[in-house]
Parts: sequence; C-alpha cells; structure tokens
Amino acid sequence: CGIALLVDGWPDDVRACVAALLAHVPSDTTIWLLDLGDVDGAGMVVHALAGEHPGRIIELHCAQRLEQAGWGNATARLIELDPAAVHVLVDASSILTGDAVTPLLRALDEPGVVGAGWRGVDVNTADAWRSFTDAPAGEVDALLGYLMAVDTAAARSTPPNPKARFYRNADLEWSLMLRAAGGRLVVPSDDLPVRQDRHRGYHDSDPRS
Repeated sequence: CGIALLVDGWPDDVRACVAALLAHVPSDTTIWLLDLGDVDGAGMVVHALAGEHPGRIIELHCAQRLEQAGWGNATARLIELDPAAVHVLVDASSILTGDAVTPLLRALDEPGVVGAGWRGVDVNTADAWRSFTDAPAGEVDALLGYLMAVDTAAARSTPPNPKARFYRNADLEWSLMLRAAGGRLVVPSDDLPVRQDRHRGYHDSDPRS
C-alpha cells in the first residue's frame, strides 16, 4: 500500500508522524509526503526525510498552500500518483504506536468494502440527518480522515470533491460519495494502536481560511 500525508506546516509534527510510520507500517509500504507551500520550513523537513529514507519516502512539493490547493484536489492527486492497490490517508496528528495499517488492509478484503479507518461516524437521524455521532467498530456511514485506507480503484472512480478546500467535512462527504457508489465502509477495531496528538487543522487553523 501507499501512505499519504499532506504537509501544511508544523514540521515537528511531521517528523513525529513519519517516525511512527517508519517504525510500525509494513516495510514494503511507500510513504508519500506532499508539502504544500513550505510553511514554517516543513518543505525542507520533507526533503530531509526523503533523503534519509530513499525509496521509502517520496517527496512532492507544491507552491500553493493547502487552503489554496484544497484538501480534495491534493488528496485526489496523490491517489492518482500512487500505484498501490490500497491508498492510506494519515493526518500528522495520528501517531501510530503499533501496526494499525495491516488491520485496515485486512478489512478491505471483505466483500464490498472500499474503505476502512481508525474512527467512524454514523448519521444522526434524530437530528434530521444534520450531524454525525461517533460509531463503534463495524460498518459505518462515514470514516474520519485521521487514518483511512481506501481501495485505490474505487477512490479514483469516486475521488473527493474538488471543491473541498478544508479537511473538515470533506472526509465525511467523500465517505458518503463512496457509499453512494456502492461501497461499504468499516472500522475494524475499537482499539487500533494509534494515538492522536494535537490536531492542528482543528485547533490551530486560521478560521478565515
């Protein structure tokens, strides 16, 4: 599989996330790092990591920042470039403490499953379908993009909305699109070995972006 990380600053977070990936994902996994705008020198960190791990880490650089390029477009571009049968999205806040990727890959072997993730949500029908509630392990209405594996062919056939500039709700919308195309989404376990550090997109983004 290929694992993709959108880099929009926070170089220390990038190093921590990538170090955990290198320590815990299968050795034949390729890690794709897409630097968007070299914010706070994060692009140089991406370049250094690729130099330290040639063949294992692939570096890509875009002059536009994430809010300009857009989460949907950037994610779709990585899916197009990744030759692996399974494409894994990870957020820099998601720190693997063990092999959390192999359970996701196994889940994709189940009939009709096109996406598997660390955390999922269900539509809150009591709120007239206007919100989501956290879901336990099993089949879910939508997956959160903190750590999410998708069948590459299905993702190319049904890519994220190109108008989705910000991660917030873009992963949920994409999940519903994948389900509308006939796919199933699952969370394979309630206790995958992952912890979440500070989520910069939620806590530290400029609200005007």
